[in-house]
Amino acid sequence: MNDFHPGRRRLLKMFGLSATATTAAVLQADPVLAATLGHDERTGVDPATYRAPTGLAKNTAAKQTALEWITANEGAVTGLSDRVWEYAELSLREWKSSLAHARLLQDNGFTVAWGPAGFPTAFVATYGTEGPVLGFNAEYDALPGLSQKKGVGTHDPLVHHYDAYGPTYGAGHGDAHNCLGAGGTAAAIAVARAIRAHGLKATVKLFGSAGEEQLVGKAYAVKEGVYDGLDAFLDWHPFNITVPFWNTTSALISATFTFLGASGHGGTPLGNKSGLDGALLMATMSEYLREKNVAPSGRFHYAVINGGGAPNVTPDMCSIWFFVREGSPARARVLYDKIVECAKAAAQASQTRLVHKFHSATWNLLASKAGAELLNDNMRQIGAPRFTDADHALARSIQKSLGRPETGMPTSLTPLAPPAAAYTGGLATDTADVSWQAPTAVLLSAAYPPGIPNHNWGATATAATNIGHQALLSAARYLAAGAIDLIEQPERLEAMKQEFAERTEGVGWASMIPDGSQPPLYEPPAEFLRATGQSWPPKGVTWPVPPVVAAERLGTTGPDLPPVT
Repeated sequence: MNDFHPGRRRLLKMFGLSATATTAAVLQADPVLAATLGHDERTGVDPATYRAPTGLAKNTAAKQTALEWITANEGAVTGLSDRVWEYAELSLREWKSSLAHARLLQDNGFTVAWGPAGFPTAFVATYGTEGPVLGFNAEYDALPGLSQKKGVGTHDPLVHHYDAYGPTYGAGHGDAHNCLGAGGTAAAIAVARAIRAHGLKATVKLFGSAGEEQLVGKAYAVKEGVYDGLDAFLDWHPFNITVPFWNTTSALISATFTFLGASGHGGTPLGNKSGLDGALLMATMSEYLREKNVAPSGRFHYAVINGGGAPNVTPDMCSIWFFVREGSPARARVLYDKIVECAKAAAQASQTRLVHKFHSATWNLLASKAGAELLNDNMRQIGAPRFTDADHALARSIQKSLGRPETGMPTSLTPLAPPAAAYTGGLATDTADVSWQAPTAVLLSAAYPPGIPNHNWGATATAATNIGHQALLSAARYLAAGAIDLIEQPERLEAMKQEFAERTEGVGWASMIPDGSQPPLYEPPAEFLRATGQSWPPKGVTWPVPPVVAAERLGTTGPDLPPVT
């Protein structure tokens, strides 16, 4: 018996079904997850015998024009990436980074519309007005605490914030979004150049996406219809291998839980009501869910945002931020509801008031097998990213520092393989909501060493070096080549559309964001508003946001007792 069947049994067990259950039973149990995992079984895809098709990618003059543009403009593209790496701007505050991407696009004939769905640092750049509409993606937000000097193989933050009691690091591109944005931008421009040079009929849209690390920008933008009208969407992400895929990801819900109490002296705590107590009680109670209430595909994790400034002040406010992940929206909601109950109980136990703030939510990814196979054939023809001896030495030093095998960078493509039959949880992306609107082809390109996870200083260390450059230039070539095939071979685009229709049959996409939700936003600097022609606040946004204030009464200190003699 091959490995496919045990995997299928594990999937059925996750749904509470017997090993003899049919695909129809899986579909009935969760049509969304079955649309991603069940489709391969329905169409006879067996990982044990699968071989990626060849002959899909055609070497044409238009494709050569696109690839030559990338080669001729390597300096401009990698320069964009390196500037964004240096800016290291956090989610929803990517003022300089978004402008840098938009200006390169405008310099190459794109028109730019700022502020879709109310996000100041988001934009839609468009080239062309006819033919199929192909979308590309740019993200450019950094992560807190992941500052690191580029090209240094030991942990050495570039920005270190001194505090005698609680030192912190600055932000850094530990997910290499500086590479991601530059690679997607280069691919879009390259395709536009080919359209113009060869008289092709197609429209290119590059979506500058705000706050992806917080799973915010695309989730709200899709709900508002910003991504409507696409015939296909092409995306990539930096990783530690180079491969296309049609795996799914986790659905995710993001929310904070703020506990409001009454402050007082830590040395005389009777009657004080601690917001920190509420947050810690919630965290502790949620941990008890893991054994019996969380499936193998489930995850939840959290960060305490404001736990008080000094031990001798009982904090009257504390927020804890949760990400809840599962294999589909329905499953994520079930787990999320359990977390909410923990929050309510924690507030009651700590005698604090709970303020529950929903931030965002996104579906699991619906990637295209036909799109992955087309990308794979182009990747096979173009070849893997080429790394130098110095690149391998840097990679090995990072691997050594983090206790991983010292293998250097990968020198070949990872073979395309079908997803595992059982989904056991993992990463999330707000590209997922886009993927339920249009056929979506995705790939990974090696921007940091194997064995190193993203959201680690090791990724920041390589993201502005030749390693990151080769990853983004290769990704740009792969995406541009695949897009040209979709334009010049309508049957390839039709294959993606047909698969998309089959997968989504009987599944009605609906945003997980409740109507009327205001996204998390920051007010832009005046110079950014002037440069982008925007005004503040956006339509429909309440600004300033009403403050959250602890106005609770102090608690009882207990009955007066007679003195002890």
